[in-house]
Amino acid sequence: MKIEFERLNHIMLCIPEGAEEAAREFYGGVLGLEELKDMGYPLPNGAIWFQLGDIELHIRAEHSSEISQRHPAFEVKNLEVARELLEKHGIAVRNDSPIPDRKRFSFRDPFGNRIELIEMLA
Repeated sequence: MKIEFERLNHIMLCIPEGAEEAAREFYGGVLGLEELKDMGYPLPNGAIWFQLGDIELHIRAEHSSEISQRHPAFEVKNLEVARELLEKHGIAVRNDSPIPDRKRFSFRDPFGNRIELIEMLA
């Protein structure tokens, strides 16, 4: 049993609360990234998404006292196999807020880094 990784789907960076317009100005204005505004569903937790080549850059406000939610997200072909493998090794998985076009969960590596795994639907 092994996880079948396909590609890096997105990277999430965090900004201070209230800095959303400054983030749009920097990532959209200065860097020239296209903001993904109409995904056909609301973005979770007030996130701002940009297209970055063939991956996405997700920006979200984070309170400084929280455990950071910054993370890479990897697309896999077999999300349930990945869940079973991680749980078999005693790694807790967390079901993240639902997004209509994907199944997903996240976990922390032994060093506290958050990693998200995604299986795209249809």
